[in-house]
Amino acid sequence: MTILTTEQIEALKAIDTPTICNAIETFKVRGRIEGFFGMDIKCLFPEMGSMVGYAVTVKVDSTTPNIPRDNDVWKQWVLAMDAAPKPIVLVFQDVGPELRKSAHSGEVMCTLAARLGCVGLVTDGGVRDVNEVREMGFQYFAAGTVASHGNPRLLEVNVPVTLDGVTVNRGDLLHGDINGLTTIPLEIAAQISAEVEQVRNKEQPLINYMKSDNFTVEGLLKRLFEH
Repeated sequence: MTILTTEQIEALKAIDTPTICNAIETFKVRGRIEGFFGMDIKCLFPEMGSMVGYAVTVKVDSTTPNIPRDNDVWKQWVLAMDAAPKPIVLVFQDVGPELRKSAHSGEVMCTLAARLGCVGLVTDGGVRDVNEVREMGFQYFAAGTVASHGNPRLLEVNVPVTLDGVTVNRGDLLHGDINGLTTIPLEIAAQISAEVEQVRNKEQPLINYMKSDNFTVEGLLKRLFEH
């Protein structure tokens, strides 16, 4: 498993997610419509900037009534966070019967997760305690918010999960901001920051030209297609 240095993680955090996606495309290691999440999972705290971390994956259910939680699975979750590379992003796939009423994360859970090195949560369900979680600097990517936690249960830890058509495995690297969320293939993760500079160097002259007083349609088409 590729583990980035603290400096490499910080460099990725300084980059917006669309530019990360553009850089990933240049390596041709996956299809151009693979690996990124769609509109159903939203960044709830865009003012926090980019989130970067390694996945700890969990299947959860908070909307099946009358089933007690399995404390052994909760222990597995705590131990998984303790052992995982840092920073961590929790990835919760909700498999309960009422996804739009699910809410599996709040102030208590996020306080524990942050203590063990987590910087955010990604879920296809809901979240709660939004003001308290925002205050602690913990990021939420979720479908929405729900007032009650229902009957929360952790079912499986560090198993493959699929959210919005994207499969995430234990230890996968995620990057997200106000624009959305993507995985970064581990085999190219250490090269992304340098490639971002190449992407920007290619884009910026065209952007500058389109903003300039010298702009013409003919000049634009020449720059786009005659090279």
